[in-house]
Amino acid sequence: MPRAGLTPDRVTAAAAELADEVGFDHVSLSALARHFGVKDASLYSHVKNLQDLRTRLALLAGGEMIDRIALAVAGRSGKEALVAFAGAYREYALAHPGRYAATQIRIDQSLVADSPALRRTAEITYGMLRAYGLDEPDLTDAVRLLRATFHGYCALESTGGFGAPRDVRASWDRAIDALHIALEHWPGESKKRG
Repeated sequence: MPRAGLTPDRVTAAAAELADEVGFDHVSLSALARHFGVKDASLYSHVKNLQDLRTRLALLAGGEMIDRIALAVAGRSGKEALVAFAGAYREYALAHPGRYAATQIRIDQSLVADSPALRRTAEITYGMLRAYGLDEPDLTDAVRLLRATFHGYCALESTGGFGAPRDVRASWDRAIDALHIALEHWPGESKKRG
């Protein structure tokens, strides 16, 4: 019988808080059980296993992140949208390191199609990039470039990986300027056809 007050959403929300406190890799069912003052077995009424919990956490965090990005890019296009998108991405990653780490896990593709947050992420990201005149397969290539740049930068920044005295924010701004130029002058296949 499920313990009163515990729900899958409440367990996932607690996992998100724990992830930000101790790191995504340290989230466990045992730690959550201690948080709620229950035995580990009590959580299995709400989540199947640790992988299920991590997937739920990834979907929750992805939804939170895209909500912030959507607010930031609303009514903007081109470079203005790119700057807003990138800024919201970076702010979320740095403010919620454990949740952000959850967004980087690989999710079963059957769950991706059923996730409104992941569909919304694709719509907003691809919509922003279409303003640069990109079509497939260049859209996918551009998404990968943005994700790799944003993630790499945030991962290095969060661990203090930038040791030079130059202001980290100034370097971020230059990186976004460079991405804008790259997107405007994309060398890909769709522009060659057009």
